Amino acid sequence: MRGVSERWRGARMILSPRLPRAQSLPTASEGAALPRAWLAAGGGEGWGDASCSRGQGGWSAALLELAERAAGAQLLAMGGLKEELLKTIWHAFTALDLDRSGKVSKSQLKVLSHNLCTVLNVPHDPVALEEHFRDDDEGPVSNQGYMPYLNKFILEKVQGNFDKVEFNRMCWTLCFKKNLTKSPLFISDEDAFKVWVIFNFLSEDKYPLVIVPEEIEYLLKKLTEAMGAGSHQEQFEHNKNSLGANQGLSAWELIELIGSGQFSKGMDRQTISMAVNEVFNELILDVLKQGYMLKKGHRRKNWTERWFVLKPNIISYYASEDLKDKKGDIILDENCFVESLPDKDGKKCLFLIKCLDKSFEISASDKKKKQEWIQAIQTTVNLLRVGSPPPHKEARQKRKELRQKLQAEQEELERQMKELQIANENKQEELETVRKQLEEAAARAAVEEKKRLQTQMELQDRFSVELAREKMVRQQMEEQVAQKSSELKQYLQRVCELEEMYKKLQEALEDEKQARQDEETVRKLQARLLEEESAKRAELEKWHLQQQQTILMTEAEKQELETQRIIKERALQVAMQQLEQLELERKQALEQYEGVKKKLELAANKTKSWKDKVAHHEGLIRLIEPGSKNPHLITNWGPAAFTEAELEQREKSWKGKKATSE
Repeated sequence: MRGVSERWRGARMILSPRLPRAQSLPTASEGAALPRAWLAAGGGEGWGDASCSRGQGGWSAALLELAERAAGAQLLAMGGLKEELLKTIWHAFTALDLDRSGKVSKSQLKVLSHNLCTVLNVPHDPVALEEHFRDDDEGPVSNQGYMPYLNKFILEKVQGNFDKVEFNRMCWTLCFKKNLTKSPLFISDEDAFKVWVIFNFLSEDKYPLVIVPEEIEYLLKKLTEAMGAGSHQEQFEHNKNSLGANQGLSAWELIELIGSGQFSKGMDRQTISMAVNEVFNELILDVLKQGYMLKKGHRRKNWTERWFVLKPNIISYYASEDLKDKKGDIILDENCFVESLPDKDGKKCLFLIKCLDKSFEISASDKKKKQEWIQAIQTTVNLLRVGSPPPHKEARQKRKELRQKLQAEQEELERQMKELQIANENKQEELETVRKQLEEAAARAAVEEKKRLQTQMELQDRFSVELAREKMVRQQMEEQVAQKSSELKQYLQRVCELEEMYKKLQEALEDEKQARQDEETVRKLQARLLEEESAKRAELEKWHLQQQQTILMTEAEKQELETQRIIKERALQVAMQQLEQLELERKQALEQYEGVKKKLELAANKTKSWKDKVAHHEGLIRLIEPGSKNPHLITNWGPAAFTEAELEQREKSWKGKKATSE
């Protein structure tokens, strides 16, 4: 830890105007000891500085300073999306780092940046890239490395409106040929790509990226369930020790594990490919359910078979399961609900999806499928109402939190075991000290007893001659000896009692210490639970406020849209009335035009007929001369050439001929 802290303090000096000629990556052990914020921002082996001499650029050791300053608000703002993008980009960067030195050429980084901007729909700024990797004669190309540029000019501008599969495919193209082994696999390149993307989703937020045995077991169970095979629990347990020895697998080791067919014996390539595709759709594309059903049209009211795909906030339906011809979407929100319908019009297993603007009648193939779809859609709407992520993402987060909790408990247990071991060693030392003291006391008592016996023998030798004379004295001495022996026995018995009392006191002391330790453990656990409860309560209140604000904004937008719709409908009605009036006037004008046209044709025919008759009777025409003042009939034959009766008869005859000729 001392070496890491020195590197951490030294990193603060790297942002000065001049850098050393070359910077190297932290090793794997150093990367493991770095702070978590640095690892989440792209630290670890392969993500060090990429600064070098002319024409070279990379991940500078200045990232340590960047991680220290951005460990708070900046990393929280990045969110889960930035972490997932960093995992994929890490594969592309390490693929370009051919000599494993943590340094990548400047031209390769430019191409990588341009491709990232293209697939992420981020505007590319070549001026900023040149400024960031500008050359100078006295130092490396970059003063900060590639990570600050990636964060500032690419990742912070990502809006989420990009093709996730296309982005992963671009990074996969850069790295799979350099890392995938040449040995033949039982899966296709497309399936290997999907396994690689799933690895990035399930891997830990530590670099170099690995997938832990628990996530490997989860993935293999999903694949075997998708293939319809039984669980290979015994086979997995057999290989679990080897996986745990390496603390997990890399992406390429996982692809080799699945591609070797070890966990899919008896299955053909097509079954494995379908299983990989199903797990990929669920974990990466957020496909919660899919399948064929009949949908009733809104205009023609006919029933058409469609391929439905349910996602966390939308149901898309296509002409077929190849997803090429998209027919429409059903937008889901917290206001939607689904309900079962009785059979009608010869259709069975009906249910209704009701949204704010439309309702959709759908017919499933059987009752089981109908119930599954109703349950899946209702669960999706409930998740939208509470603002929860999709089930597989929530499950992944819970698994990660459980692993972190178990690790913390394991560390706490190890710490307690060390404390108990130290306390036990101290007690052993105390007991050894007491034992030595008792041995010393017994030795002193033995020496005293030996001296007493020696003195007694000397007295007996000295007074043996005077035995008879000193008989009384000897009896007194014998009495004293008996008394001393009794006192010695009492002394030894007292020593044994003191030893037993000391053992009991030691046991009571151990019990008291154990009770205090248990009480302290329970108190810490209660305090931690109270802190977690208060944090969750604050988070729930925050979510509640956000939900209220979102509802208010949605209501305002809905009222505004309703007002605009009414205005547009009124304008449309006025336009339709004007169009109908114009159509009526056009028809009237057309009828008048047809009448005038017929009259003109009739007049032209009459003029032509009169011209022919005039030409026929041209020799009979005479000048009309003044006649008498008496009222006489005047014709071309002269005055009074015909009577009125004859003239009427001729006029009728002429009209008949004219009618016949017409």
